[in-house]
Amino acid sequence: MRSVLRLELEEARVMLEAAKRASLELGVAETICVVDDGGFVIALERMDGARITGPELAMAKAFTASGHKRSTHLFNQPGGPATVTGEAFGIHAMMPGKFAIFVGGFPVVVNGEVIGGIGISGGNGEQDIEAGLAALQALQAHLGPGYDVLVKADIKK
Repeated sequence: MRSVLRLELEEARVMLEAAKRASLELGVAETICVVDDGGFVIALERMDGARITGPELAMAKAFTASGHKRSTHLFNQPGGPATVTGEAFGIHAMMPGKFAIFVGGFPVVVNGEVIGGIGISGGNGEQDIEAGLAALQALQAHLGPGYDVLVKADIKK
């Protein structure tokens, strides 16, 4: 038997607030979604002025990042698994509305284990990445030195 880490509302709120601060600094209205390791929503917020499509997109990005243990934009990079020649071509069609293969989804990796995901939607790709990284950095600061949060754009477990 092994012990597992779990994201809870406290950590989700820390991440959400950090992503919001970053988004405000970037001048973009985002929707931020944090999910657990099963892809279920813990926290979701659509900032004032954010697109109405944001919640569904942010949830799909967070679900994909958590469930497939990698940043969502890695699926569609040249030669990536979801491209026409990739091993997972068409994977997004298997789970319509739940699987995202574009920028803005990151797995939450703590001490080498994927314990959830975060999805950001509303800015351009660079803005979504910056807000996501801010959320992961905030989680690291919140958890402290006894925990190792993976904070990088190209997260592949």
